[in-house]
Amino acid sequence: MGRSRKNSDEISKKTDQLADRESGLGSGQVAGRGSGQVAGRESGLGSGRGSGQVAGQGSGRGSGQVAGRGSDMKAFITGATGQDGSYLAELLLEKGYEVHGLVRRSSLIKTDRIDHIFDRIHLHYGDMTDGMNLMNLLLAIKPDEVYNLAAQSHVAVSFETPEYTANADALGTLRLLEIIKSHLPNSKFYQASTSELYGDAPAPQRESTPFQPRSPYAAAKLYAYWLTRNYREAYNLYAVNGILFNHESPRRGETFVTRKVIRHAVRTPEKLLEIGNVWAVRDWSHARDMVKGMYAMMHQETPKDYVLGSGHGHSVKDFIDITYKKMGMPLEWHGAFGKPIEAYHKDKLLVSSVAKYYRPLEVDCLISDPKLAENELGWKTTISLNDMIDEMIKKEKNDLSTS
Repeated sequence: MGRSRKNSDEISKKTDQLADRESGLGSGQVAGRGSGQVAGRESGLGSGRGSGQVAGQGSGRGSGQVAGRGSDMKAFITGATGQDGSYLAELLLEKGYEVHGLVRRSSLIKTDRIDHIFDRIHLHYGDMTDGMNLMNLLLAIKPDEVYNLAAQSHVAVSFETPEYTANADALGTLRLLEIIKSHLPNSKFYQASTSELYGDAPAPQRESTPFQPRSPYAAAKLYAYWLTRNYREAYNLYAVNGILFNHESPRRGETFVTRKVIRHAVRTPEKLLEIGNVWAVRDWSHARDMVKGMYAMMHQETPKDYVLGSGHGHSVKDFIDITYKKMGMPLEWHGAFGKPIEAYHKDKLLVSSVAKYYRPLEVDCLISDPKLAENELGWKTTISLNDMIDEMIKKEKNDLSTS
């Protein structure tokens, strides 16, 4: 009863906080926080500031000049409440940034990934499909760095919603780049690209590997990738693509295969898990490592695109095996390689690879060659697949015990 009351109070508080800022956000004004409450910055954004300048920004930027490091720096993160956005927000706060994040308006308050830093960041309602809203926000905030992490990022879903995927993932990137080119040319831009660009290209894949996208999601991301390069070269912007291979964490969405496997193994291990292509090989890293790579890419003398990954490949079947073994339920598989198969524990069917969950176009093997990032950024993954799975299982068990 006490936990239920506490959760209800927390939801009510966040609802009030987000609702309080709506009038300011409607015109692109920036909402701030004070004493744990959301307060509008109308006085700072009015005529007294001029040109929509953000209160507290002062003259440090002067004529669009990028402010110094630390507390003078402002970052704008699209997808701030997602897996990557939450880890990136943590990292930037640790480095003294003022962090602003884009949040899509919804009837549900979905900020659980950033609850622990909710009162330290500035959230703004907006959508990647609404160019006027994005422009109002960026002109008001005047960020030093823009990290575009927002996307319809579920590959299988992109086959069902190709138009929305293109609008958000491809045209959304165009909207941001146009605003930066025209109004904030000294702001740095990071584009979250993806290993899905490579499709059927032979592994390992590196920066020079030809792209062969095999989904509406990958095609939309390819458009965004080339836009970022074009705007960098044509308009001398600091704009970079991070070609990130698969990365997971306890904050991964429940519809993604890794979280689906973990959640099922922890919560309903005796029930049948139906899944798609278990033979697909992916290069899995931890999202916490990946955001460090994003930050490193944004702080080079010359903007450049990099592949980020562990350099090691594991199949979905491997991931399932590791997870169930850690849960004390080692599996025995039956079936032919490359076909839908089944897994048993003590003669009980627990996992079934089902053809209906396959993508219309499968991508068989994505493994990174991250040598360029390792050599030039001094970056490499630090969290192993085993340790990441341990962390995901621990968090799932904790969530189950407190639900």
